[in-house]
Amino acid sequence: MNSTVEILERLSARLKQTRKAKGLSLDALAKLSGVSRSMLSQIERGESSPTVATLWNLSRALQVDLSGLLEGEAAEHSAIEEVLRADRTPAIDSKREGWQIRILSPPEEAGKHEIYDLSLDKKGALVSEPHRQGCREHLTVLEGRLTVTSDGNTVQLGEGDTARYAADCAHAIRADGTPARAILVVQYE
Repeated sequence: MNSTVEILERLSARLKQTRKAKGLSLDALAKLSGVSRSMLSQIERGESSPTVATLWNLSRALQVDLSGLLEGEAAEHSAIEEVLRADRTPAIDSKREGWQIRILSPPEEAGKHEIYDLSLDKKGALVSEPHRQGCREHLTVLEGRLTVTSDGNTVQLGEGDTARYAADCAHAIRADGTPARAILVVQYE
């Protein structure tokens, strides 16, 4: 990379290539990264020079190393470690409470870092006792609306919203009158 022009050309091409390879629209990447759609469009056309903070947000949203946005070619993955088909994904159902959890994280991560696909019917509620000291949850709403309560504090979330909260105290996730779906990450210290 010898000049700023070459760097911007490489970045614009690589950003667009990576975004499309991930199946993301400009709007979707804007939501994931916090970078405006118009700024993304300008970067992809080579009309804007992004800040380091913007590059960092984009690399995190696209799940590539920062250097991955400056490489000439898309990095090829040499192996797929595991595929777990939808009909083979472990799930826990609680029809009485109106929820289903699909377990997305590998079994060896249980008690360390767990990832769930959570579905609730319109009156569904996942009410939890305190987890281990220092445990936190990160909940991102994919569809519908949810109410999260942690240690007596409550917040309402809509599609695309994320809440991060203490899970080492009593906490609950409730649907707000319509079916809802979310990704739940449980992070243990």
